[in-house]
Amino acid sequence: MAPYASDENTTAGEGDEQRSGRRKAARYVVPVTVMGVAAATIGLVPALADSGDPDLPKITAQQLIEKIAKSDVQQLSGTVKISTDLGLPDLGGLESSLMSGAASPDGGGSSADPTSKLTELASGTHTLRVALDGPDKQKLSLLENAAEYSLVHNGKDVWGYDSKSNEVYHGTAAQSPEHEKGQPPATPKDFAEEALKAVDDTTSVTVDGTAQVAGRDAYKLLIKPKQSGSTVGAVTVAVDAKTGTPLKFTLTPASGGAAVVDAGFTQVSFDRPAASTFDFTPPKGAKVTEEKAIEEKAIEEKAIEEKAIEEKASAEAGARKHTRHAPKAGEDLGKGAGGLDGMKTLGEGWNAIAVLDTGGEGVPSGGAGGDLGGFVNSLGDKVTGKFGSGTVFSTRLVNALITDDGKVYVGMVTKDALVKAADAGK
Repeated sequence: MAPYASDENTTAGEGDEQRSGRRKAARYVVPVTVMGVAAATIGLVPALADSGDPDLPKITAQQLIEKIAKSDVQQLSGTVKISTDLGLPDLGGLESSLMSGAASPDGGGSSADPTSKLTELASGTHTLRVALDGPDKQKLSLLENAAEYSLVHNGKDVWGYDSKSNEVYHGTAAQSPEHEKGQPPATPKDFAEEALKAVDDTTSVTVDGTAQVAGRDAYKLLIKPKQSGSTVGAVTVAVDAKTGTPLKFTLTPASGGAAVVDAGFTQVSFDRPAASTFDFTPPKGAKVTEEKAIEEKAIEEKAIEEKAIEEKASAEAGARKHTRHAPKAGEDLGKGAGGLDGMKTLGEGWNAIAVLDTGGEGVPSGGAGGDLGGFVNSLGDKVTGKFGSGTVFSTRLVNALITDDGKVYVGMVTKDALVKAADAGK
């Protein structure tokens, strides 16, 4: 952890990691997958404590962050409640399916695949049971109405089980890190680690008193952007006074109102869980999908997609030879063949904005885009500026602007900040 300027106004040099996180967010080209952006960036925000203010020894912000960093809890079990309110429109169930699609590159596979299943945590209120016994034994269960989803890591095996569909996902510990990278935070510790990555010299970090969470005494770490223009109001992490384990995490938006994310233990024990907690055998009759099969399918579909792009580019090149069309200034003649190589970041800290030129034509109108165009435009707000015109898609945390000439601006900043950034690019 980098040294801090003071005990009451603390900074850390984690800017590169934060910018990297924002670049990842930019790959979700809105409007529809703005849901995916919100899910991917949830980790930058947390929630606050229960009741009671225990009398604890004084501690500085630097000391408290160091306490979190040194925490090495190997055994734990408990219940976590997560509430997420991104302010997304009611899409009648479409929201969750879109999030699942954003997190699952192949768009299919098993319903028990954690890459898609755990994205449900990105909206609504959920109850989780968690257990930990060293680096090789973890279990997380998502409790649903008359159903349960469990993710179990025991030694070399990683199992996912969806009781509703009676489907099982099976991978190995050597393969699972790629899935873990795509999963949203699930425990207060996950959220806290992501939030601390965003701390840099644009951030104020202080100790904001004490609290009691799940019957344990805790300190409250308060993280706030120094800059104006961010949609993030404040992040509060309740840290167990004895172990340094984050017990609760809350993000409040700059716009006020309910927390965007509130994740905290309602019950916790640091005793070793029973060994049987991590046992798993696929139920009789369950459909079992191996991770290797999912990966092979994704590779095959990607190859088909790349071939289609190449054939389309070849056909367009041939058509240009037989027309009087002259390339326009700045026209991308390789349109469709590139990825996100042109992505860049504007600004810094909590006001950083990821920018990508898709080479496209912006958001389709209702007439040009048919039913999809009308649906998409109903979710966004039309804006104009020196850059021309475009559409802003908003949540309470992440906003995204797509200009009519195909540029995408995404960040945890206000709509006005996005318009200003687009204007500055002209």
